[in-house]
Amino acid sequence: MYAIFESGGKQHRVSPGDKVRLEKLEGEPGQKVSFERVLFASDDGGAKIGSPLLEGAAVEGEISAQDRADKILVFKRKRRKGFSKKIGHRQPFTEVKITDIRA
Repeated sequence: MYAIFESGGKQHRVSPGDKVRLEKLEGEPGQKVSFERVLFASDDGGAKIGSPLLEGAAVEGEISAQDRADKILVFKRKRRKGFSKKIGHRQPFTEVKITDIRA
């Protein structure tokens, strides 16, 4: 059984028990979350495809961590001009453990 849902402008394919990193969500670790924007759900009975969303379907999960990803370095340089600039960025994310898929 698996489902494809949308969160933070991205689509994620998940099964119960998976851990997935999503764009930052509000909430504390241990708090339950639900995603209603389900595009596709599959189980032993067959597949259900939404157009664009499935009515009444939801992906349930639990927030396991609020953290920031590894630093990405951005280095800009212009040749023969003496210009160089180094910038770092750490993207915040929320790690969610998928507990249930309701189709």
